[in-house]
Amino acid sequence: MDKLYARHDNYMSDVPMGYIRGISNRIDWNSRLIILKGPKGVGKSTMMKQFIKQNYSPDDRHVLYCSADTSYFSTHTLEEVADRFVMLGGTHLFIDEIHKYPGWSQEVKEIYDAHKGLRIVLSGSSLVKLNDGDADLSRRMVPYMIPGLSLREYIILEKGLELPSIALGDLLASPNSFCAEIKKTCAPLEYFKKYLSEGYYPYFFESRNTYPIQVENVVDYIVNNELPSQRGLEVGNTRKVKALMKVISQMVPFEVDTAKISKSIGIQRATLLKYMKDLEEAKLIVRLFQNLSTITDLQKPDKILLDNPNLINVLSETIPQIGTLRESFFVNQLQSAGHKVEYGGLTTGDFKVDGDIIVEVGGSDKGFGQIKEGDRGYVAADDIDNATFRKIPLWAFGFLY
Repeated sequence: MDKLYARHDNYMSDVPMGYIRGISNRIDWNSRLIILKGPKGVGKSTMMKQFIKQNYSPDDRHVLYCSADTSYFSTHTLEEVADRFVMLGGTHLFIDEIHKYPGWSQEVKEIYDAHKGLRIVLSGSSLVKLNDGDADLSRRMVPYMIPGLSLREYIILEKGLELPSIALGDLLASPNSFCAEIKKTCAPLEYFKKYLSEGYYPYFFESRNTYPIQVENVVDYIVNNELPSQRGLEVGNTRKVKALMKVISQMVPFEVDTAKISKSIGIQRATLLKYMKDLEEAKLIVRLFQNLSTITDLQKPDKILLDNPNLINVLSETIPQIGTLRESFFVNQLQSAGHKVEYGGLTTGDFKVDGDIIVEVGGSDKGFGQIKEGDRGYVAADDIDNATFRKIPLWAFGFLY
C-alpha cells in the first residue's frame, strides 16, 4: 500500500485547479458506487483528481486514487487493495481506467458487498457495460456520462471568464436577453468557428499544433483497442470501421443510404448496422431516428453524424460541409446537456428535441419554411449574434452546460 499512497501523492501534486467543470457538481460523489464514463481525452481522470484535491488534505489517507492500467495491478488484485485500504481506515477509493482490468466487474461487486462503508468512484470507457457476463452492477452502480467541453467551457478556458450556463427552456423563452448578457463579456462568434475545429477535447491547451493528431489518436485507440476488447470487433475489421468513419465525415446532411455505404467499405448491411451501434456507444458517431420509442436494436438510422464537429474536421479528407458541422454541433451540445434529440424528417424541421420542440438548423438566412403552423418551432441560425422572434443564434445552444 505504501507504493500506492506514494503514487497517489504524486498524482495529486500537479492537478490543474484553474477551472472546475460545472458538470462535476451534478455528480453525487457520496454514492456508494459510481462510474464516470466517456471517451478517452474528455477529462474524467482530471475530474476525479480535482474532487480529491478540493475535499481532502494532502496527507489524508482516508482517500486513495489509483489507476487500474498500472503495473501494480499485474501482481495485485482490486479486492486485495480494497481490503487493505479499508483495514487501514480508508473510506473513499477512486480507481481510474477500470475497463483495462480484466474481470473488474466481479471484483467490484464483491468489494461493494463486503465493505458497506466504502465509497467507490470508477472511471472507464464509454463502452463499459454495467450488466456484463461477469456481474450485474446496474442496480448497484450510478453511471455518469462525461462529455467533452461545451462552447461555453471552451470560451471560459480561452478567456478566463465567468460565463453562465442556461437551461434549454429558459433559452427558448428569453433568447434575446441571454444573448445580450453574453455579448457584454465576449463575442461568441469569434470563438464559435474555432470551437468547431479545436474546442471539444481539452487537448488544445497542451498544443494547438498537435491537436488534430491527438484527436486522431483518440479515434485510433477506441477502434484498435476498446472496440475489440469491449465489443468483440475483429482486429482485421478495424480498417473498415475507420473507413466507415471517413465516409460519415464527408456526408452531407441527408438521409442514410446503408446499401451505398456497405458497398463503399465492403461489409454486409447487418454488420454495418452493428458497427454503427458500437461506434455510437463509443461516442464517435450519433445515430438519429424519427421515433426513438419504436426503434429496434439494429434498425437503420435516419441520419448519421460524427459525434462532434472536431471529429469531422480531423477525419474528413475534403473541406467539411458547413451544414454537417452545424448539425453535429447542435446535436452534440443538446445531447451532452441531457436532451433527447430525434431526426425531424424531410417534411418537418431538422430535429425534434425532447419530443415536442422542432428546431431547424442553418445559416443566417434560414427561415421557418419547414416548420409547420402550430409546431413549437425554432430556428438555430449560424452567423448571427442576436435573437429575433424564434430565431436564435446557433452558438447560444453551446451554453447549455
